[in-house]
Amino acid sequence: MTMLTVEAANPYKVHIGHGALNAFDESYRELFAGADKIAIIADAQVAALHLDHLKASLDFADKLAVKEIPAGEQSKSMETFMECQSFLLENDFSRKSLVLAFGGGATGDVVGFVASTFMRGISYIQIPTTILAHDSAVGGKTAINHALGKNMIGTFHQPAAVIYDTYFLETLPDKEIRSGMAEVIKHAFISNENWLLELLAVKNLPEMSKEQLAVNLERGIAVKAAIVEEDEFESGVRKFLNFGHTLAHAIEALSGYGKITHGEAVAIGMAYALELSGHKKLPEFLEWCLFNGYPLEIIENFSFEKLAGIMKKDKKSSGGLLNFVLLKETGRPFMATIDEKEAEKAYDALRSKIGEMHI
Repeated sequence: MTMLTVEAANPYKVHIGHGALNAFDESYRELFAGADKIAIIADAQVAALHLDHLKASLDFADKLAVKEIPAGEQSKSMETFMECQSFLLENDFSRKSLVLAFGGGATGDVVGFVASTFMRGISYIQIPTTILAHDSAVGGKTAINHALGKNMIGTFHQPAAVIYDTYFLETLPDKEIRSGMAEVIKHAFISNENWLLELLAVKNLPEMSKEQLAVNLERGIAVKAAIVEEDEFESGVRKFLNFGHTLAHAIEALSGYGKITHGEAVAIGMAYALELSGHKKLPEFLEWCLFNGYPLEIIENFSFEKLAGIMKKDKKSSGGLLNFVLLKETGRPFMATIDEKEAEKAYDALRSKIGEMHI
């Protein structure tokens, strides 16, 4: 098991590896003892597979209450948010209570938002169960979605800890592996050329060894943690973590949240950002996406006009302009405002390149 510390305003530790749940007993007994009540708010699909395993690691804790919520992006709704708030109130939770977010990135987002707003903020622990959540579990961003945009309603609320036991990854379907690895390669694009080349050489992600996966997750979390430490509230360099996300969020909104995975949308968004950047690795990245089954062809379903309307509402944008995270080269991200005609031209160019591939 590996451990790193996120030096935010309120520092916390990230425990990564097989058996990371042991950290509860080894490091967090005092935190649990100080809580008057403890809630596990879990993705229903994850709970069906792994809730008993989690509870076994918490055998020293009492006062456990469990709330299951819908799996995936559908949980990031006002309805689920209010259901969780009602659950805590009906079970007499207080400002001294503790919440555990058990599931993928969407679960962590909505549960973090619940914790940040319940009685103006209570402690919570992230227990991510997907590769995708290696990104979202670290950094304290919480949110739910709005019909007009993804993650539009949220807060910054750092967890008390992140317990990332890679045991849970063993039951992930290939689609979720693909989704999560898009965020991993995003971290490589914005940080390290050699790491990027290693990832681009992987032509069958589900066959990646456990050891190789663990190393890549640790690298991704280290990149995220370093940026969060420098810019906790996204006033500067933290925006670089949104590489590929401007278009991705628009695709998710137009598709209907949960219809395609976040990582699949991010893969298309990164390809678009590479096109805008004139990056030399675009052909190789498109080939990597093709080999690994990313549904690039769905780009044909969306007109630029509709996408642009949503992208102008992106949190990085202002004044109705289109702002993107681009790359001068691998490891050198920057913010750029792109003229709408230029942005449309790049979108059409990417669609043509994808259309020429044998998908």
